[in-house]
Amino acid sequence: MGSSKVLAGARVVLPTGIVHDGRVVVDGTRIAGAAPEGAQVVDADGYWLVPGFVDIHNHGGGGASFSGPVDDVLQAIRTHRLHGTTTIVASTVTDDMDFLVKQAGLLSELAEQGDLAGIHFEGPFISPCRKGAHSEELLRDPDPAEVRKLVDAARGRAKMVTLAAELPGGIDSVRLLAENGVIAAIGHTDATYEQTLEAIEAGATVATHLFNAMPQIGHRAPGPITALLEDERVTVELIDDGIHLHPAAFQLAFHHAGAERVSLITDAMDAAGVGDGRYLLGPLEVEVSEGVARLVEGGSIAGSTLTLDRAFKRAVTVDGLPVEDVVAAISANPARLLGLDDRIGSLEPGKDADLVVLDHQFDLKGVMRRGEWVVDPQLG
Repeated sequence: MGSSKVLAGARVVLPTGIVHDGRVVVDGTRIAGAAPEGAQVVDADGYWLVPGFVDIHNHGGGGASFSGPVDDVLQAIRTHRLHGTTTIVASTVTDDMDFLVKQAGLLSELAEQGDLAGIHFEGPFISPCRKGAHSEELLRDPDPAEVRKLVDAARGRAKMVTLAAELPGGIDSVRLLAENGVIAAIGHTDATYEQTLEAIEAGATVATHLFNAMPQIGHRAPGPITALLEDERVTVELIDDGIHLHPAAFQLAFHHAGAERVSLITDAMDAAGVGDGRYLLGPLEVEVSEGVARLVEGGSIAGSTLTLDRAFKRAVTVDGLPVEDVVAAISANPARLLGLDDRIGSLEPGKDADLVVLDHQFDLKGVMRRGEWVVDPQLG
């Protein structure tokens, strides 16, 4: 249990806006409405206090993968916590079904312990035309029975499945997921505009890394991007690393969808928080050079080396977004998608004491998770 403390004098980002010379009261593992007697007062003047980041699409980091053994999974979690991600969903990549079922069991145990917020299956139910960094020979159509098999293997911890709804069984699988409280995400898809609309009507509510691994917008064939952007029921994932998206495309999506419908993600792979070198993404070999991850064979972009603290800073300092909009996209919106917004995603009394301390240049200085410093900012 963390001790009681009051972080005072900071610019605090709340759902209602920015409070200058604000304070956040931490009592044990939770945020409190009033400071208990004897609480330590910590001077946070000159800093920003924002909610802990929530990443709903992440394959690993720190040289380790969510497709690896327990120690690797824990290493990836620790790496991203050091960069402000206090809540993380473990994303798998396309692999043999038996392996994915086994890995779902391992990840679900860690979710039950509170280390993970759940599991995201990205593949194998995706289009070979838009496979990106997924092994083509392991892809398969989204047969609802096989989708259910993966979901059941996660023992109630499956949060999201990315699929190509235009494939045989795709629409029925979207309905199955929606009926079972699992997010159906449209991605790695060759769907038309009309097919995407059908998937949304069937219950799809997320666009997996919008723009990437899907047809471009055409003036006669508007494609999935247009359908996903225009529907208010859909949250769009965006990778703001300056590599996956041109800044103008990022701006177009953010402003068209609005801050309340964007979830900033990393789509990180093993190299996040480590550096250049050779890595594996599922069964495929990846070369990371100057922070860009590409498949050794074919050269496709293979996830990212992004961490959410860098995404936050870029969104504010390069893209020029208001801080409160970035907080919505990096904390509140993904928390709501996961059904966890009663516990995380904003700095409100009663919620978990998950927060990030940023300096005036939006560089990360501290990370608190459930009342304990993961990164101690050494404030006065």
